[in-house]
Amino acid sequence: MFGVVPKSIWQRLIPADENNLIPMVTNIFVLKAYGKNFIFDAGLGDTLSEREKKIYSTEGKSSLEEGLADCGLSPDDIDFVLLTHLHTDHAGGAVKKINGQYVSRFKNARFVINRKEWNAAVNPDERTAAVYIPERLLPLEKAGQVDFIEGDTELFPGIKAILTGGHTESHYALEIKSEDVSVFYYADIFCTSNHMKVAYVPATDLYPLQTMEIKRRTLPRIVNRNVIMAFDHDVQHPLARIREADGRFFAEPVAAVGV
Repeated sequence: MFGVVPKSIWQRLIPADENNLIPMVTNIFVLKAYGKNFIFDAGLGDTLSEREKKIYSTEGKSSLEEGLADCGLSPDDIDFVLLTHLHTDHAGGAVKKINGQYVSRFKNARFVINRKEWNAAVNPDERTAAVYIPERLLPLEKAGQVDFIEGDTELFPGIKAILTGGHTESHYALEIKSEDVSVFYYADIFCTSNHMKVAYVPATDLYPLQTMEIKRRTLPRIVNRNVIMAFDHDVQHPLARIREADGRFFAEPVAAVGV
């Protein structure tokens, strides 16, 4: 998760266990705006194979539907699923199994996906085949629920998809602004609050130099500003403002967001 950064440095931030694994979660964020219900990515889901459970070190259970219920919602209430990229830990929950077949979990939703990301995911290669699973994605297209975007796209006023690349072929971020408050969800570009430094790039990134460049350009807009970061894999700080002092980054937790 920290690429070429030596373990002696990164383990001060997130200590690893005896298997060299660090604790991570898949935080899924709900946005209510314009009378619509959005979710940002869909997590691992509950259809993982035994091999995938070992890869992700998980039991393969999902609390997605319970989490939605806590927000007074069900999967049928979701209007848009914004999939920043199509790795299993972000798109696996988009489907469920009925009678052994993958079907959309969100039958009334539009799935917003970058077209190049889609093409890469349904045609995986030797490096990406473990994280791109076409049989989980193609049912969404078959159901006619996929909306493709290309490049930076304003989905609704104040809700923008920003093409980043880096982590995958065409990974995108989300920037939401309401009055004087902004929420940035940069998914696996800033996967935890401990990944703010430009050089802290996961080894899984296909284009690490691209990731570093987008981080370099974006950090001045985030640090010490009124921007709330939503972190997809941060156990302690799913939502936080980022402060910097003496070359060190600090997460200032945010309990709730009324945007």
